[in-house]
Amino acid sequence: MTSSYDSKRILVTGAAGFLGSHLCERLVAQGHEVLGVDNYFTGRRANVAHLLNQPNFELMRHDVTMPLFVEVDEIYNLACPASPVHYQYDPVQTTKTSVHGAINMLGLAKRTGAKILQASTSEVYGDPEQHPQTEEYWGNVNPIGPRSCYDEGKRCAETLFFDYHRQNGVKIKVMRIFNTYGPRMHPEDGRVVSNFIMQALTGKPITIYGDGQQTRSFCYVDDLIEGMIRLMNSPDEVTGPINIGNPGEFTIRELAEKVVEMVGADAELAFRDLPVNDPMQRKPDIGKAKSILGWEPTIPLEQGLEKTIDYFRGVIAK
Repeated sequence: MTSSYDSKRILVTGAAGFLGSHLCERLVAQGHEVLGVDNYFTGRRANVAHLLNQPNFELMRHDVTMPLFVEVDEIYNLACPASPVHYQYDPVQTTKTSVHGAINMLGLAKRTGAKILQASTSEVYGDPEQHPQTEEYWGNVNPIGPRSCYDEGKRCAETLFFDYHRQNGVKIKVMRIFNTYGPRMHPEDGRVVSNFIMQALTGKPITIYGDGQQTRSFCYVDDLIEGMIRLMNSPDEVTGPINIGNPGEFTIRELAEKVVEMVGADAELAFRDLPVNDPMQRKPDIGKAKSILGWEPTIPLEQGLEKTIDYFRGVIAK
């Protein structure tokens, strides 16, 4: 734990979400004063319930599309629904959350002199024509498709971060997050890891979109949060964007078969049509994270899946 002299006042938006709750937990354990805000669209109070009795944690219901007036030293901007099921539910609000939310949080950082980190996404690369994806790649994104509210919202947020940095000297960090999984994922978020585990545990067919040969890289949440904190604590001249993810690449079919095996289920694979603009390949080049942050993932897929399966068993048992 840091000494009280080293502790900072830190704002985390999207604090009750999957990543936000893990980040708050880590920052509280380090002794920082943490203010978590969430509008509970996809976040759940239960994710941070265990922190509510901590004297250095405070939780506030707030939507980042509205300005927030607080005094802080650092801001982690994680607010935004991140799974297709949730971000396509109200696409206009998704774009507002990314764009207005970025403007409001950057305005707060400008006023207070706070350092601010943007949780961007590998979705800024779209359906990539470069493999693996480096931070220099500009992406292949459809600006008018059903996923555009998220992809283009996050791309616009990155634009705003760099313009606030150039125009106003705001201290920024931009992190491009690749597929992450672990405890506290929303059981109905429609992502492959949570989908496959929930289906296997409840004896349903495992739904695979397309032929299952599309690839993804899966990073366990503890590794991801370590990378996020390292980026925030890096020197001011390190702005990013920096890819944070696991370069281990698996086909969707391989993941499905691994989950079925680990759960011990006798589940069949059910194939469905591929969603519009679903990327065929997704793998980060993490050269910058390694050289600049000294970061790389340490938790193998099987070990992370074991912890995630245990979590979802508990969810079903409730």
